[in-house]
Amino acid sequence: MRLKDKVAVIVGAGQNPGETIGNGRATTLRFAQEGARILAVDRRADLAEETAELARAEGAECVAFEADVTREATLKAGMDEAYRRFGRIDILHYNVGISLEGKDAPVTEITEEAFDHICAVNLRGAVMACKYALPIMRAQRSGVILMISSISAFEIYPFVTYKATKAALIAFTQQQAINNAEYGIRANAILPGLMDTPMGVDRRAQLTGRPRTEIAAERAARVPLKGHHATGWDVARAI
Repeated sequence: MRLKDKVAVIVGAGQNPGETIGNGRATTLRFAQEGARILAVDRRADLAEETAELARAEGAECVAFEADVTREATLKAGMDEAYRRFGRIDILHYNVGISLEGKDAPVTEITEEAFDHICAVNLRGAVMACKYALPIMRAQRSGVILMISSISAFEIYPFVTYKATKAALIAFTQQQAINNAEYGIRANAILPGLMDTPMGVDRRAQLTGRPRTEIAAERAARVPLKGHHATGWDVARAI
């Protein structure tokens, strides 16, 4: 078990209802299978607890924690709780991001309110999570930061805020890798493509009023590796 005795804080461990599994929940379960002790963080306590129950069924020690990534104090409280309960933080995994749900739009149509909210969720939350995890990692002189960015940072994407924040997240991760190498801390960003996840398909279907099957088929047709529309398990395996 590669993560035996390691402590992971997974921000975005819950997920919206859907037919497949999301990145955060899949990663939590994969970490559980590898022996990690986990703080499963989500803005909805019930969804965090659902994931924690599944992780405990895998034999892991996993505790749900409610935090809103747009509120710095709740992220601090999450890192404090992980340290209080486990005595260290070995892995910080930030798996939070919104686009359509935050009313993202093309640059000529985006509102100030939507832009600020999406930035707060996708980027500022990642910065604030690191703000409170890094001192713990630096003191123990080891740690791993894992950020979920998106291939949309480089590829064609119609909405301005998601693309901009996911590109910024790559730069931020690179900065943390360089600035924290002397402490034995690594930082990496994963860039998933078009995913068949509750956020990518089911939530999009709900927001647009279109059938899930239609949206999933459209996205799958754009995937270069035909016949493989990735789910959260693929991201978890990549980690």
